[in-house]
Order: sequence, then structure tokens, then C-alpha cells
Amino acid sequence: MTTSGFDLRPNAHPTDAALRETILENPGFGRHFSDHMAHIRWTVDAGWHGHEVRPYGPLTLDPAAAVLHYAQEIFEGIKAYRHADGSVWTFRPEKNAERFRASARRLALPELSDEDFIGSLRALLAQDNAWVPTPASAAEESSLYLRPFMIASETFLGVRPSHEVDYYVIASPAAAYFKGGVDPVSIWLSSHYKRAAPGGTGYAKCGGNYAASLAAQKEAEAHGCAQVAFLDAAENKWIEELGGMNLFFVFKDGRIVTPKLTGTILEGVTRDSILELAKDQGLTPEERHISIDEWRAGAASGEITEVFACGTAAVITPVGELRSEDENIRLKADSGGEVGKRLRKELLDLQYGRSEDTRNWLTRLA
Repeated sequence: MTTSGFDLRPNAHPTDAALRETILENPGFGRHFSDHMAHIRWTVDAGWHGHEVRPYGPLTLDPAAAVLHYAQEIFEGIKAYRHADGSVWTFRPEKNAERFRASARRLALPELSDEDFIGSLRALLAQDNAWVPTPASAAEESSLYLRPFMIASETFLGVRPSHEVDYYVIASPAAAYFKGGVDPVSIWLSSHYKRAAPGGTGYAKCGGNYAASLAAQKEAEAHGCAQVAFLDAAENKWIEELGGMNLFFVFKDGRIVTPKLTGTILEGVTRDSILELAKDQGLTPEERHISIDEWRAGAASGEITEVFACGTAAVITPVGELRSEDENIRLKADSGGEVGKRLRKELLDLQYGRSEDTRNWLTRLA
């Protein structure tokens, strides 16, 4: 059988329907996986080939596979949303495909076309449509989280780009990312660790960036914080991003500021969407450097009225305070996070098909 150019190898032992429904009632995040995965193979001689959807299961890798020794791999995060009519859609997948190619270039991996990237999502959803949760209400944010990733699979210990690469997509039903929903979270300011440096891989979505943030994340959790914020590596003064999300600052004069992309910050799809949607709400979006000193002074004076983090998994999450070894930075007056709430609602209404898609940001998968 074939689906959108992908050969189909059905799972002979799919998850029992009753068990699947139980999972979908309380999926958590990243704990359960659907019955199939999409796969495409690349070799230096044949290029991309072997498009298939096959049963979800363990991968077979040689102990000398390049990815295990030199971390030559990249990934993406994107969601599939069930609309009221039962159809399944995703949000701006061409942006994820574009970023995936940028990451591939930086990690010396082969680039995947939009056709194959989006086609792999469609092929997987053609089999695992039933794994996309149906939200019980507009307040519920359940979705199917899709994880495309690419690994260097050649058996070779020399330091050079791999001549063999495998691309996969796996799927995991997901509830809200943070257990507290949209309650404000506390963020830890890392004093000892840096996530990225100029000329490095900061703008690429690769595992090494996340591995480099884990020690700082552990430090954050030890101080009762949900996430960690990083300063720049050169001057140790400019706010960059969190371990897994971008940041926005709302000023009382209507400006909404996010740190400028300088090659050390991931170009978030949600970040880019917020910059567009903010204009519709009469806000003035700015991409520029913002220092820890400006955050501190703006919070004390009331000039900064809101801070929020954003990303595909968490959407928009308000930041209640920034903690460090020396101080806690809180906003002078609680605005209630109204700007973040409005933007969050606008994003979710669009993604779940509750409002008109005037920008053609939605792509139907099933």
C-alpha cells in the first residue's frame, strides 16, 4: 500500500482502541506514542529514498553510528489539531520545514524538501488519525505532538559528515505542557552556564543545544523554577532565551519586545506568529537587544507590565518572576497578563479552527 508516495507497512499489533482512548483522556506530554512512524532514508549516492510508514518501534543502530559519537542530528516540534468537524490540521508547517533545512545546513546534514517534510506528516496521520485527541472544550489544549528528526546513521568513526542519514517522524498525544496550565511560572537566571555563542549552533534545533541546557535546568529546578533563562556568552548582559522557549516583554506604552535573532537564538515559529498577531492588537512589535538591567529597571518602574515565554509545546506561558542567586525580579504591578492571554487565545482559536485563517497558516493533514 502507498500513502502520498510513502509505502505503508501497517502495525500488526496496534494499540487496543479502549487503551488508546484511556491514554488520550490523560496523555501528559511525551509519554505515549502512536502506532506508526514515518521514515525516509538518505545516502550520498542515492539521495532521499525509501519513503515509508512503518510500525513504531526501536531503531537498530550500529554502536559506531556517527550520531552516537558526534551528535550529528536535528529535530523539530509541531502539532496536529483536531477541529470540530473531525478534520486534522497543523500550523505553519512550511516554517518548520524551512527551519529544519537551516538546522541541517548548520549540522552538515542533507536538506529535506517541503514536499517530503509535510508529506511525511500527512502519511503518518493517514494511519494514526485516531491518535489525535478531540478537545472536550475550548479550554482543553490536547493535540498530537509530532517530532520529525534526522540522525547520522553511517557506521564510521571518522570526523566528517555522515554518508548515510535517516529521517523519522514519531507522534505523541499531548496535554498542556506545564502542569499549572497558564499560571505564571518562575524562571531561574543562569549565572554559570551559556546555551550558545556567536558562530555556534544556537539557531539550529539540535540535541546538543538542549543537552547543554540541562545542567542549568537542574539548577533551576533546585531553586523551585520551571525554566532557565540564559544571557549572551560574549557580554553576559543580554537576554537570549529560555532552555526551550523564546521570551517577550510587554511595555506599558504598547511595545512588545523580543530578543533579536543574532545566530544564537532559535527562530521560533510561535515567536514569529506572535510578532505578526501583535500588530492586529494595536501593539508595536520590536526585535532588539534587551538587557538584564532593562528587565530589572522596567519591572521596578512598572515600564514592563508583562513577561511571557512562548513555544510550540507551551504556546504562551506568563513569567511571574526571575530568580537568581542575588535577587528576585518581579513586576511592580500585576497586569493580569492580559496581552499574553489575548495572544494565546488568538493563537489557539486559529490552530483549533475556531477563528478564520486569514493568513493561510493552517495546513490540512487528514
